[in-house]
Amino acid sequence: MQPSTPPPELARRAAEIHRRLLEVYGRPEWRQPLQPLDELVSTILSQNTNDRNRDAAFEALKARFPTWEAVRDAPTEEVIETIRPAGLANQKGPRIQTVLRQITAERGRLELDFLREYPPEEAHAWLMRFNGVGRKTAAIVLQFALDKPAFPVDTHIYRVSGRLGLRPPAMTVEQAHDHLAALFPPEDYGPAHLNLIRLGREVCHARKPDCPRCPLRDLCPYPAQSNEIE
Repeated sequence: MQPSTPPPELARRAAEIHRRLLEVYGRPEWRQPLQPLDELVSTILSQNTNDRNRDAAFEALKARFPTWEAVRDAPTEEVIETIRPAGLANQKGPRIQTVLRQITAERGRLELDFLREYPPEEAHAWLMRFNGVGRKTAAIVLQFALDKPAFPVDTHIYRVSGRLGLRPPAMTVEQAHDHLAALFPPEDYGPAHLNLIRLGREVCHARKPDCPRCPLRDLCPYPAQSNEIE
């Protein structure tokens, strides 16, 4: 779905939020770029865990198996045991193997570089056909591995965007992807995504947000609506 044109006032608000976060945090870079298939597996591992555990599981997987074909064809128990640091290994192991087998069946080999030739919407839809690959996972692969515009929305961005008034309170996470994509220029998707996540992790916590330390406090309606700030 193409993002709809947002109200001018909301777009200006998003631009000011982005500008301030750039002043505070700088223009961030994604962690070491990965090939699209590597990014897909890494992002599946990242679901419901932190970056440290994701990286530990991904590195263990790469160390134990020389190729993604080897991961695909390995006994499922071996894959599960290898990725235990990521949590939910009993789900993620079979899920990763199933995705690898489906890609092989459709493409004849394990690679996703062909998606570079697809329009962003088609590439996004192609990835989302797989069980366990939702909008966030597909958007991360597109934005950070395939150089295609997509705005991934994780729990931090969903929470922060709601508090900042960038989205309606009742909007779902699924709806927020297109809504937030419409608020930022495509060239800013990556930096805006990363800086909003950093704000959520370091300041705008789910519980007891550190509002006095927030660089956006004067723009944010949340402190006035909560009883946590005197």
